[in-house]
Amino acid sequence: MTPKSIRKNNAFAATKQVFRRHGGVLRASEAIGLGIHPRTLYAMRDAGELEQLSRGLYRLAELPPLGNPDLVAVALKVPNGVICLISALAYHELTTQIPHEVYLALPRGAEPPRLDYPPVRTFWFTGQAFTEGIVIRKVDSVPVRIYDVEKTLADCFKYRNKVGLDTAVEALKRYVAKRRVKVDSLMAYARICRVEKVMRPYLEALL
Repeated sequence: MTPKSIRKNNAFAATKQVFRRHGGVLRASEAIGLGIHPRTLYAMRDAGELEQLSRGLYRLAELPPLGNPDLVAVALKVPNGVICLISALAYHELTTQIPHEVYLALPRGAEPPRLDYPPVRTFWFTGQAFTEGIVIRKVDSVPVRIYDVEKTLADCFKYRNKVGLDTAVEALKRYVAKRRVKVDSLMAYARICRVEKVMRPYLEALL
């Protein structure tokens, strides 16, 4: 083995150790800040040692396949965003729809995300409509900010013209059928989203 090959192997081994200490996923800027040379990142990507989830986001290829790579990529690239609407419904198993883009809430005034992949559909929420109901869930060992079930349902009624009233009603039916209904939470979020009068008749008809 040549000295060059030895240096390359040592660099790869050291880089893998850094990635493992950080859950196996790093942004390029984080990796460089931790002492990894950009050339090593690209060489490991080209060698199949690292998987590029999106531009500037790398994951150890030795890890088990991601169950939800789109949510993971968006959570890591847009840390101030919150998974919402159809994507949150799918996560909570309250819809038959398979989202072809990640539905993401951002605080009004925030810069839109710049991602090559996955496709993101952005919604700008204000005040409590953005801050209330956020929970942290581990998805493939990565913390993902997502709205809880009741907040998601209220959001779907608020954005019924965007996601479809039938989608919102279907999700509410599934919620009532499979979970302990938290009427107080639902109505609190409905008031925040200003859809209490819209949502209440559907809920009362199902209870």
